[in-house]
Amino acid sequence: MLGTGLYPKPPDLRLPGTQELADGEIFWIIENGVRFTGMPGFANGGEHGGAQDTWKLVHFIRHLPHLTATERIEMERYNPKGPDDREEEQKENEFLNGAMQQGKPESQDHHPD
Repeated sequence: MLGTGLYPKPPDLRLPGTQELADGEIFWIIENGVRFTGMPGFANGGEHGGAQDTWKLVHFIRHLPHLTATERIEMERYNPKGPDDREEEQKENEFLNGAMQQGKPESQDHHPD
């Protein structure tokens, strides 16, 4: 919900752009934020539990590329999709299914008249 309409869009934390950062770099980003983006710093105030919680987030970010199906389902229960997300996912699935069906070879049993 917080990321809706952000520019630039928040990155996929599973991709190399994040995963290749050093742990200390990820820690620094969480604590200090990223200027001119929607990523605030969490070092001062709020409900952030301090450096220990930041290191837990670093560990979590490292684990993202290795989530099991069960972990993914559990996460989705706590982070439901909004209407825009569901619409985008539906369009994506329609495109992928349409592309797959168009790419299928015709049946060999079919004989033109």
